[in-house]
Amino acid sequence: MQLDFQTRELTVKLVYYGPALSGKTTNLQAIHRLLNPEGRGRLMTLETRDDRTLFFDLLPLSFSTKSGLTVRIKLFTVPGQVIHNSTRKLVLQGADGVAFIADSQTQEVRANQASFKDLRKNLRDNGLDPARMPLVIQYNKRDLPNIRGEEEIMRMAAKGKEPTILATATHGTGVLETFMALLEVTWAHLEREHALDERFGLSHTEVVEDLRKRFARGTEAAGP
Repeated sequence: MQLDFQTRELTVKLVYYGPALSGKTTNLQAIHRLLNPEGRGRLMTLETRDDRTLFFDLLPLSFSTKSGLTVRIKLFTVPGQVIHNSTRKLVLQGADGVAFIADSQTQEVRANQASFKDLRKNLRDNGLDPARMPLVIQYNKRDLPNIRGEEEIMRMAAKGKEPTILATATHGTGVLETFMALLEVTWAHLEREHALDERFGLSHTEVVEDLRKRFARGTEAAGP
């Protein structure tokens, strides 16, 4: 979290992490599409032949609160391919929350596990405690054949504390739920660490409800 007292601006950084082609970029594209155009920034995407995103996607969301602060939420994705580890580590610097986007296909289990291990290592290398980092897990690509069963995923989810969401990001299913769950756990953590409500009058409810309204208006605008 960054707070600029001169500009009265609070910036929260959220990172979408996961193996190559698991749907990280697709999640951000869907979020951008669902948002009210007035409350979203430009979605930047860099594509290469070997990976969808070479560096990162950046989607800044910005809105003013009753307290007079402007809250900016910056969403990033990391490149999934192994060779881009240095970039993943760089993008994770200063992260306030992470959404891990797993591929539901059974043949991608090892790739998911390797990427999650990589996430924990890169967090530690950046001086961040993986056990304290707000985290949400999304199992994407639920529309494909040969996927891990829902019961199996829910059994695994019950062993942890992280919210787990089933999604098909190409259809927009589970995308908003993942983002809002990530915002919820991240803001709760920031409130515990920095007393945002007491110090700045920035209530958890105010921020979350404001964003929900922005998505609602964006959904209406994108309707038939």
